[in-house]
Amino acid sequence: MRIDFISDVVCPWCAIGLYSLEAAAARIPGLTLDLHFHPFELNPTMGPEGQDIEEHLAEKYGASPAALAGTRQAIRERGAALGFDFRMEARSRIYNTRDAHRLLHWADEAHGGAVQRTLKVALLKAYFTDGRNVSDPTVLLDLATAAGLPEAEARELLAGQRYAAEVEAAEAEVQAQGIHAVPAIVVEQRHLIQGGQSVEVFEKLLRQAMAEPAAA
Repeated sequence: MRIDFISDVVCPWCAIGLYSLEAAAARIPGLTLDLHFHPFELNPTMGPEGQDIEEHLAEKYGASPAALAGTRQAIRERGAALGFDFRMEARSRIYNTRDAHRLLHWADEAHGGAVQRTLKVALLKAYFTDGRNVSDPTVLLDLATAAGLPEAEARELLAGQRYAAEVEAAEAEVQAQGIHAVPAIVVEQRHLIQGGQSVEVFEKLLRQAMAEPAAA
């Protein structure tokens, strides 16, 4: 079953959405997901140094410290239930993710969805669990090679702007379709579900999609 997963690697609800989706699929015998990740930059104009996370969230969403603390706890609990370790204390900054998305685009195009998924999960864990800078070329090269991507090609890609135009075009296409928040998950190019939904919600939609006749 084809899944187009639109997300950013510094979006906690995107991690929750992915893990919920895969947990739902695991409940359905015989279902295999054909996952493809597509870019959505939450902070496309952010500089390479990033920004303090508390300052950023307060500026962008007007959230109070108390509200942020409550949201962090909810995210931590949702992640723990799904097997994803959110260590909010490990991350102090939020970063630009253009280069991460260029790597993800290359991974899918040149090496397939399985390698792209491995890299995607590695990026999510690097940021949310380990507090690493996912705009740092050294960190990105390490994650890319650990995911099985060729080191020399990854290094060359990160040193230039390869796939930058493709990432921008993909983001423009998504926004033209009316998607302005992530995660956004498209099932079989027909059904759209948004947000870090529960396993049960994803399971219901996947079963519904399986029961429908294939598109002509």
